[in-house]
Amino acid sequence: QVQLVDSGGGSVQSGGSLRLSCAATGRTSATTCMAWFREAPRSETEAVATIDSDGEISYAPDVKGRFTISQDNARSTLYLQMNSLQPEDTAKYYCAAAAVDRDSGHYYCYERPKYQYKSWSRGTHVTVSS
Repeated sequence: QVQLVDSGGGSVQSGGSLRLSCAATGRTSATTCMAWFREAPRSETEAVATIDSDGEISYAPDVKGRFTISQDNARSTLYLQMNSLQPEDTAKYYCAAAAVDRDSGHYYCYERPKYQYKSWSRGTHVTVSS
């Protein structure tokens, strides 16, 4: 099992930036997908950005070009750099980890259903005011 601890949330004005971090410990060697999800008020949890163990990255359409997902060299810390934040980015953000196999050579981390992400952080709040 992988333990995930996130940090870096806060309150910013529209157009501002925040950087979220997620420290991973435990059986991280088996992890093939790492992701940031968010849950906005009265909305379902959605994937924001994913990165697989080959370095393949995917973003939700509404954050592409504004958010950047990355990992440190040891793959022990996951980051989400969020720029040009908008009020609609207000949500609780979670990092998650999955140990899935390739399908036709790809992990398809972004397309994976949430239940395949077995490890989740507690979440950190991001509030963007206009």
